[in-house]
Amino acid sequence: MKDKRINKVEVKNLTKKFGDLLVLDNVSFKIKKGEFLCVVGPTGCGKTTFLNLLSCLCEPTSGDLLIDGEPANPKKHNLAFVFQEPSSFPWLNVEQNIQFGLDIKKTRQKDKKERVERIISLMGLEQFRNSYPHQLSVSTEQRQVIGRAFAMDPDLLLMDEPYGQMDIKMRYYLEDEVVRLWKELGTTVVFITHNIEEAVYLAERILILSNKPAKIKEEVLIDLPRPRDVADEKFVKIRKYVTDQIKWW
Repeated sequence: MKDKRINKVEVKNLTKKFGDLLVLDNVSFKIKKGEFLCVVGPTGCGKTTFLNLLSCLCEPTSGDLLIDGEPANPKKHNLAFVFQEPSSFPWLNVEQNIQFGLDIKKTRQKDKKERVERIISLMGLEQFRNSYPHQLSVSTEQRQVIGRAFAMDPDLLLMDEPYGQMDIKMRYYLEDEVVRLWKELGTTVVFITHNIEEAVYLAERILILSNKPAKIKEEVLIDLPRPRDVADEKFVKIRKYVTDQIKWW
């Protein structure tokens, strides 16, 4: 079935060099509004550089990143991030951490309160709202960080291997939490991971990057019902295909 959602993000001819080293080579793609896109590729291919360019943390050598048809601008657009390392503010409790980005954006008090309460409820953080990061488990702290990012109602949410340090059981739990939050809020997500099973479990579409200098080798549509079963024959087939595309060049 044809995806009728409008394009939210457009990447045009994105290229990044560090001196003479070409890391990202003329990458172009589009992301639909509310799409969950995963990006995979070989180790060292430039996935983190790719994310830093999308987040405007570094400038491209050439090319453009457009949001709603306009050049991406952190002063105008809401760009939110979740990184592998928990990034809570240790002097703020859970509720204050979730509210932090809304304070920076000077969100109206009524909207701020409603959004924070909704996120706390959706993430099951009611009993932790007055707790500080040092009082939380690693997984609970990361739930709060994820909640803070979604609370921004971002134009684009970028996630860089946010479960990299967690065991398999906790990863599955948090993946389900993120899918639930994404479906509820309709956020546009780019999720970077080296874990192919995670990508197939989460994504509507996967971009496969080549070895450095990174280009988009292929995109794979993941048309599987949710919740997804990692033992399902179709799931296993897609996972194997994506893995093979990364292994063989």
